[in-house]
Amino acid sequence: MKQFFKFMFASMLGFFLTLVVFFFLMIIIVVSISSASMKKEEITVEPNSILHIKLDKEFGDRTSANPFDNFDFATLKSSKALGLNDIIKNIKKAKDDENIKGIYFEIVPLLSGMASIEEIRNALIDFKESGKFIVSYGEVIPQTSYYLASVSDKIYMMPEGIMLYTGLSAQLMFFKGTLEKLEVEAQVIRHGKFKSAIEPFVNDKMSDENREQTMKYISSIWDHMTKGISESRNLTIADLNLVADSIFIRKAADAVSYGLVDSLIFYDQLIAELKQRIDVDEDDEISFISLDKYDSVAETKKKERSKNKIAVIYAQGDINSGQGDEKAIYSDDLAETIREARSDSSVKAVVMRINSPGGSALASEVILREAFLTRDVKPLIVSFGDVAASGGYYIACAAHKIVSGPTTITGSIGVFGLIPNAEKFFNNKLGITFDVAKTNYQSDFGSITRPMTAQETMIIQNQVNDIYNTFITHVANARNMTKEQVDSIGQGRVWTGLDALEIGLVDEIGGLDRAIAIAAEAANLETYKVVEYPKQKDFLTLLMEDLNSQVSQRFLKKYLGANYIIFEQLQKLENMDKIQARLPYELEIY
Repeated sequence: MKQFFKFMFASMLGFFLTLVVFFFLMIIIVVSISSASMKKEEITVEPNSILHIKLDKEFGDRTSANPFDNFDFATLKSSKALGLNDIIKNIKKAKDDENIKGIYFEIVPLLSGMASIEEIRNALIDFKESGKFIVSYGEVIPQTSYYLASVSDKIYMMPEGIMLYTGLSAQLMFFKGTLEKLEVEAQVIRHGKFKSAIEPFVNDKMSDENREQTMKYISSIWDHMTKGISESRNLTIADLNLVADSIFIRKAADAVSYGLVDSLIFYDQLIAELKQRIDVDEDDEISFISLDKYDSVAETKKKERSKNKIAVIYAQGDINSGQGDEKAIYSDDLAETIREARSDSSVKAVVMRINSPGGSALASEVILREAFLTRDVKPLIVSFGDVAASGGYYIACAAHKIVSGPTTITGSIGVFGLIPNAEKFFNNKLGITFDVAKTNYQSDFGSITRPMTAQETMIIQNQVNDIYNTFITHVANARNMTKEQVDSIGQGRVWTGLDALEIGLVDEIGGLDRAIAIAAEAANLETYKVVEYPKQKDFLTLLMEDLNSQVSQRFLKKYLGANYIIFEQLQKLENMDKIQARLPYELEIY
C-alpha cells in the first residue's frame, strides 16, 4: 500500500508540474505574439535603398491579422506575411519613394495562384515606369516564378542552379480502385457532363469531357505566360515552345544560351552588380529593406481626404453554411458583412473580391440574395482572384460588372451530389451489420449503410436539376443570355478568365485595382477612401479563438508535410452540404 501511494503521488506531482510548465509556456507564447502584434516598429528608409522582394510564404488576397499565422514555435517569433493587397500597395509605394532606387527580386517557388502572380507582375511593370530597375536572382527557378521575374531588367542565375521550363501539365488523382478494394460504392447525382468533381470516385482516368476542358484551360494559361515572357524577353513564342517541347533547359548554361536568363553569377557577384547600379562603393554595404518591413513605412505620396468610401469585401475560400473562421466563406458571416457595407451611407460603391472554388449551393444562394439587395442601392463590382468557379461564380451573379484576371479559373457552372454506399465495407471488411426501425417509409433517407432506392435517386436528381436551373437562370439574367446559351457553356465546364471574356461570362480583364476604378466611375467619385471588409478581429479575440486550433494545425502541417492537403480535403468533405457547386479539384500550378 505504501508503494501504491508513493507512485500515485509521484504521478500526480508529474502531472501538476507538466501543467505548470505548459501554463508558463503558453504565457511566453502569448506575450511573444502580443508584443510582436502590438509593437509599432518605426521603420525609416535610408537613401539609396533597394526593396528586397522574396515571396516565400503562402499569401492570400488580404494580409491576415491572425497572431498565429507564420509564428515559429521554435524561436517564439512571428514573421509578418503580407497579403496580395499589401504586396501590391508596397510596390506602388516604392515607385514614388525617392529613397528606393530599385527592386531586388529573389526568385523562389511561389505559393500562390496564377491570377495573384499576374497582379504582382503588372505592379512590377508599373514600377518600371518610374525608371527604377528590377534585378532578379535565383538558384532554383520554377516556371511560374520565372514568369513573374521575366519583367526584370536583368535575370541572373546561380551557375549550378536549376531551371524548370517544360510547359504546364495537369495530373489528377483517381481513387475508384481504392473504393472498390474497400467495397464502397460512390452514388453520384450530377447535372453537367463537365462537372468532373465526382470523377475521382467513379473513374480511373479523365473522361473525354474532362480532358477537353483541362487541356483548354491549361493551354490558355500557358499561351498567356509565353506571350508575357515573349514580350519581356524579346523572344518569339515559337522559340519558347520549342525550348519547352525539347527540354532544352537541362543545365544553368542552357538558360543563358536560349535567352531566358542574362548571366550566371554567384551571390557576391550579384551584390557587386547592385552596388554599381546604385553607385555604392565596393567596401560599403547595400541598404536592403524587406517587403514586410517596408510595409511599416509611411507613404510619401499624400492621399486626398474624402468622406466617400468604396468597400472592398474579401470572399476567400470554400463556401459553407452558417458561421466560421476567416479561412473560408461562411454564408451568415459574409451576408452580414455585405449588409454592413450596404447600410453604411458613406460607402458609395462595393467591390466583392472573390477567390473561391465554390462549395455549398444553399450557402451560395444566401450570399447572392444579399448581393442582389446591395446592387439595387449601390454600384456592385466583382473582382475575380485566382479562382472564382461554381459557387464562386454563383455569388458574382448580382454584379453590375465582373473583372477577371486573364488566368483566373472560373465557370464550372454545374451541380452535383454524392452519397457513398458503404454497406459492403461495413459488412465484409469490419463485420458490422445494421438494422433499422422507422416511423415512416423514408425515415432513413440518404443512409450510407445501404444502396439508394430508385425513389431516393429520383428525388436527389430532381433537387440537383432544380439547383442547376436556378444557377443558370441567375447567370442568364446577369449576363443577358438565354438559359440555353448558359447551358451550352455551363455543364460544369471550367474556363480561364480570357476564355470567359470571349464567351461573355466576364466583362473585362484586370485586377482588383481596375475593379475599384470601375466602382469609382459608377459612383461618380473623383476622390474616395478604400475600406476593407470584413473588419478584422482584434488581437485578443483572434488569440483566444485560434490558440488551440492553430497549434494543432501547425504540428499537423509539420509532420504531414505535402500530405497535409489530403487531410485538409477530408476535413472539408466531412463538413460539406450534400449538394455542392464546386470546382472539380484543388488546382496548383508550378
